[in-house]
Amino acid sequence: MSDVISFRKAQFLISAPTLTQCPEDSGCEVAFAGRSNAGKSSAINALTDNAKLARTSKTPGRTQLLNFFSLSEQCRLVDLPGYGFAKVAKSLKKEWDKHLAEYLQQRKSLKGLVLLMDIRHPLQEYDWQMIRWAYQSEMPVHLLLTKADKFNHGPAKAILLKVQRELSMAGFSDNISLQTFSSLKKTGLDELEAVLRNWLSAQQESHNPLI
Repeated sequence: MSDVISFRKAQFLISAPTLTQCPEDSGCEVAFAGRSNAGKSSAINALTDNAKLARTSKTPGRTQLLNFFSLSEQCRLVDLPGYGFAKVAKSLKKEWDKHLAEYLQQRKSLKGLVLLMDIRHPLQEYDWQMIRWAYQSEMPVHLLLTKADKFNHGPAKAILLKVQRELSMAGFSDNISLQTFSSLKKTGLDELEAVLRNWLSAQQESHNPLI
C-alpha cells in the first residue's frame, strides 16, 4: 500500500522560470492552472491549510513562475503562471506563455490538471484552449468554479450545471469532472482532496513494485 497523502504536509520546493529548471521529471504531480484572478494560490493555501504557502496578491499576474510544492518524495503540487493577465509587455507575456506550454506538453510526471475558473466568468477563451489541450493529450481535468461564496447554493448549482452542459455540447464531457469551490468558506475541500488523492495515489501504486 502507498502512503496516505497529507496535503497539510505540503512544503515549498522550488520556483522555476523554465521547463529545464523544474525538479527532476519523475514521480507524479498535479498542476493548478487558470486565469490570473481565478484564485489559484488561494485554493492551494486552503487545500494545504497554510495561508502563506502559495503567494497571493490582489494584482493579477503576480505568479509568473512555475511554483512546486512537495507532498512527499515523489508527489508534488504545481502552481502554474496565471494566464490572460494584463499590464505586462506583450513580449514578456509571450515568453511566459511559451514556458507554460512547454511544461504542459512535455512534463511526463504531470498526471492531472486542476483548472480554476471564477464562477462568475466561466469558460473564457483561455479556459477553452486549456480544455482542448487536455482533451487532445488525454489529461484528466478537474474544474473548480471558484468564489462560489458569491452565490447562494441554488444559483451556484445552476451555473455548475450550465458549464457541464456547455462542455458536453462541445464534446468535452469525458475525462473532465467539476465542482463549486470557495477558498474563503473552505467549501468543496473534501471533494477536491478526493480527486487529487485518486490521481496521485494511483500513480504511486503503479510505481510500487510490491503491488
